[in-house]
Parts: sequence; C-alpha cells; structure tokens
Amino acid sequence: MAEDELAAFRERWKQELTSPKGDTAPSSSGDEPGQSDRGDLKNRYFEDLKNLSKARGPEQAGSTEDQVGAGGGGGGEKAATPESEDQPEYVSIARSLLDGRTSPLRDRIQEERTRRKRQFHSRTSFYSASLQQLQPQRKNEVNDIPFFDIELPYELALKIFQYLNCTELGRCAQVSRAWGVLAEDGVLWFRMCTREGYHQDAGVSDSPCWKSTLRDCRNSAKTMRSNWKNRVGSISQLQFELGKVLCDVSSCDNYVLAGYTSGDVRLWDTLHWDSKASFLKPNGLSANTDPRPHVSHVQVNGTVAAAAYEDGCVDLWSTETGGQPIHHFQSPGGRIQALALSPDSPVLGSATGPDVRLDCADDRGYWRTIRRARLPQTVESLVLVPGRDQQRPLAALAAGDAVHLLDPRDDEPRTLHSVYGHPVTCLDASDSHVALGVKRAGWAMHDAGNKIHVYSLETGKSAVCVGSSLGDFTCINLRDSPPHLLACGNKDRRVRVFDLRAGSSVASLYAHHLGVTSVQADDWKIVSGGGEGLVCVWEMRMGAKLWEMHNRHPVRHVRFDTSTLVTANVPDDKSPRGACITDDDLTAHRRHRGVICHYDFSEDALSQENILPICRSDYIGSHGYNYNISLTVPYDRVSASHPSH
Repeated sequence: MAEDELAAFRERWKQELTSPKGDTAPSSSGDEPGQSDRGDLKNRYFEDLKNLSKARGPEQAGSTEDQVGAGGGGGGEKAATPESEDQPEYVSIARSLLDGRTSPLRDRIQEERTRRKRQFHSRTSFYSASLQQLQPQRKNEVNDIPFFDIELPYELALKIFQYLNCTELGRCAQVSRAWGVLAEDGVLWFRMCTREGYHQDAGVSDSPCWKSTLRDCRNSAKTMRSNWKNRVGSISQLQFELGKVLCDVSSCDNYVLAGYTSGDVRLWDTLHWDSKASFLKPNGLSANTDPRPHVSHVQVNGTVAAAAYEDGCVDLWSTETGGQPIHHFQSPGGRIQALALSPDSPVLGSATGPDVRLDCADDRGYWRTIRRARLPQTVESLVLVPGRDQQRPLAALAAGDAVHLLDPRDDEPRTLHSVYGHPVTCLDASDSHVALGVKRAGWAMHDAGNKIHVYSLETGKSAVCVGSSLGDFTCINLRDSPPHLLACGNKDRRVRVFDLRAGSSVASLYAHHLGVTSVQADDWKIVSGGGEGLVCVWEMRMGAKLWEMHNRHPVRHVRFDTSTLVTANVPDDKSPRGACITDDDLTAHRRHRGVICHYDFSEDALSQENILPICRSDYIGSHGYNYNISLTVPYDRVSASHPSH
C-alpha cells in the first residue's frame, strides 16, 4: 500500500513538472518572478480546495469556506471546474484533515489493527474448535501414553525405573497413568528403602506400602538426629550392687556385658530388661575358689558371651538362655592377655603370653579348638576379622613391633607388618583391612613413627599410611566406621578422622586433656571418651562439641548405633581402700565402682511415660502450676496465682 502511494505521488509530481505554466492563473502582481510563482501556488491551493468543497456538497463546502475564508482574497469565488484526477499530495492531506483524521498514517494503523483483530478471531475460533475435537484424544494420551515411544514389558520397565531416585519417580508418576503405576511399584520403594539402610533383613511382602515405610523411616532418622544433637532421650545406669568394682565392659546390638572384681559377670538385654539370661553363673572351679578371681576380659556378640578370669579360666554362655556356661577351658600359661569374639560368628580367640588359641562352634553347637599357635613375642592385642563364617575365621594379632595374621588353614602365622624398634600401640580390623598404630622409638625421625598403617587383607600390602603426630595413638576404630573413614585417638589429646581414599584428615578435634581412650564415628558425628572421664559428642562437619557427660573414672568403652549409646567408666584401681567409715571394710563405695550408662535417643523414649510427672503437668494441675511458672519466669515470685489456691 505504501509503495503504491509513493509511485502515484512520483507520477503526479512528474506531471506537475512537465505541465505548461500557462495552466496556472496569472498573478495580479507580475513584477518579480519569485512572488509570481508563490502567488500561483497559493491560488492553485485554494482553487483545489474550492473544487474539493464542490465535490463534498454544500454543507461541507460551507464549513470549508468558513475555515479557509480568512486565508486570502480568492476564498469567496466559486469554481466550476470538476475535480481533477491527478491531485497533488497536499490535497490528499487536506482531504484527510477535513475527514477528521490527523494523517494518512493513522488510517493505515487503523486498517492494520482491524486486520490483526480479524486474524486473531479466526485463529481462536479455529483453536477452540480444534481443542473440542482433540479433548477425548488427549484423555486417551494421558491414559495410554507409550513407554519411551514403544511398548515394553512391565518387568523391563521396572528394571529401568530402579535407577531413579525419589524425586525422579515422583516426576515420572505425573506423566501418565501407566508411568504412575510403575513409579508406585512396591518393589522399587523396597529396594530404595534397603539401599538407604532401612529394614535390611525385611522382605518385599513385609510391608503393604514401602513408600510410606520409607517416608516414616526418613522422618524417624531426622528426629533421631535432632535428639542426638540436643541430648533428648532417656539415660539409664546399669549397676550391679554385688559386683563390687567394674573391671571390663563389652556391648553388641542390644546386649551389654560387664565383669566385676567379685568374679560375677552380668548381662543386660536393653530390649528386654527382665530377661532371665541376665544372670550368668561361673564355672565350678572359679566359683569354689576363695577369694574368687577377678574378671579380666569380657566379650559379647549376638549369640554368645565370653569372660576371662585372672586365673586363666574362660567361660562362654548363650545370650538366649544364660545360666550355666556352654563352654569352658583353662589356659595352662596363666592369665589371659587378650580375648576377642567375632561379631558375627561363634568364634573365640584368646592369647596367653605368646600362645594363641582359636575355638569355634560346629553346626551342632559343640565347641572345639581349631587352631593353636605360638608367636615369637607376647601378644598384646587380638582382633577377629568380621564378615567371615565360622569355617574360615581370621585373627589379627599384635605382638611387640609386629602384626601377624592367623588362619587355621595355614601352617604358620603370616607376618603382615614388622618394623624393628617401633612397637604397635593399637589394632583394629574390618572385613577388608587391618589398621594399626605404630609408635616412634628413640630420636630417629622417619615415616614409620607415630603413624597409622592400613593394610589390605586381600593383597597383604600397605594400602595407605596416615597420621603424623607427636603422641602415641591409643585407640583405633575401623570396624564401626563408615566406608573409607577411620577414627582414632591419640595421647596428644586429639580425636582424628581420616579419609583412607585421599589419605588426609577429615576432622581433628582437641578433645581430652588426659588423652583419648576410646572413639567411634559415623557419617556426621563423633563420640569420644577420655582419661579424665568425659564423654563428648561432636559434629564432624562443623567440628563443634554438641554435648558432654562426665564421670569420675576413665572411659574405657564407647559404642553407639542409630538410637542408643553405651559408655563405661572403668576404674584403674580395682582394690580401693578407705571407702567407708572403717578401713577393715573392703566394700567399695559407689563412687569407686565405675558406672555403665545407656542412652536411648529413639522416638519411643520421648513418650509421656518416660517423663517425670511434675514435668508432664500442665497449668491446670495445682501441683505443677507453680513449678512450670518458675521454669518460665525464674525471677518472679509466684504466690496464690492459681484459682485452685
């Protein structure tokens, strides 16, 4: 449109330029050419306006004359010539002004708007009709959308979906009903639940809705972590009044085993406090000895409990029945130096001086000795490698400056580590590695001193060497640590956690001023015990202490799981005197006996039955009203402020 108007304007312009000058009316004043030209243009402008007025009609012409009458002397004359077809551009502009429009551009804009509106209405009407026609088809697409554009068997689609997480499964459930059925499948959520560590021993049919089970487990874990951080839960002290002084403590799962200077051994089941298996009777030889020998070592796992006495006797009991020992033997070499029990199989290892003995139960429950060995030096520590059945046990022994592996299938013990002049201070083992702390001796400074060496059981070679401290390593926990992590304590008062993949320290905390005696860590917290009697709980990421508990004696045992914590403060002095009014009475006072603490951070421990009645009372009860007010505003005096008073 614009190009046509421009071409027409050019044609009219050319015609005006080529037309003779005689066509224009002569000017009354012809003295100067410039004034004559301007007069001709002015007269032609008004003549064109008159012609336009005639064409528009008498009424519009009258209004036009009124508007242009003041413009010049030619305004009152009537021209009889018809409207010329070839009008100049300013005539079209004047016509637009007379029609009420400001410019031709306004007209083109209005036409464009009208065209767009018509096009929009045509499109929307077409789309509305299309939507009404396609609505049933879309419903069918939601119900019957192809799986990855092809038809797959349900089992194969399930195998593809098993690699998705919770968020991705939720998104897939919104695609179609078929995908929703796949995303809600119980097998997927069961595998996800076991993958995250919940209900490892359960089956698919044990829960009607594994998705809800996983949600409940996650909420419980979140609440459990909050309880751990804020020390919310129940605390119980496991005491045996007739046992005198505590000698050694061991725990596994829900069992806690303790040995005393009176020769008694006590077993607690924290899930069933009234269990008859709590009372373990000693063997006849130790029971008839006067005075009865002290208990030197105790060990417990899920099926059996073991205790070693000062006279070299070893007793084993069943954790289910208790009572009389199911196995008993006495070492000819005297006192037992080390005692170890496999955490997942009925295998017992004991060491007396340089002599080592392995006992195992067969399929019928009869115990027998499967291996005896003699090492060049006295055995100081002994651990059994977890994750092995009773047919092929493996023991790691530290003797002087060497560590040996004892396998019943081998003729002689294998030497895993040996550095002359650098004794081994601590030892622990997992199902694939053995970790040992090495002490620096003398003034020599080289890589073998005051470090922790980790050896692979598969290759028998060193996997990584971590740590470089001035103090001796006193404790190592590799078995209960997360994969690729190792927790250890040192005499330099620090607790350290190492990443075995990078060989670097993850956390180093100044913990106990008398040295670290026991430690354990998981993926977010560290629990440590020191020689001053403090039990500290740390957050690994922040390196901050969450809370601590103190008792009189050194902490010799620390073990925790997801919801419970067991600590034991064992006295160094097993025969305290002057504890009572008379020195002749050798009965130890309670503060000299040691203590075992059991912490329960589970949600069940937060029920109303485990809270003191005065703390459960509300403001309605008169016996707890003032108590609660005093806790809220301790500096205000409350007197006769309750209606019941």
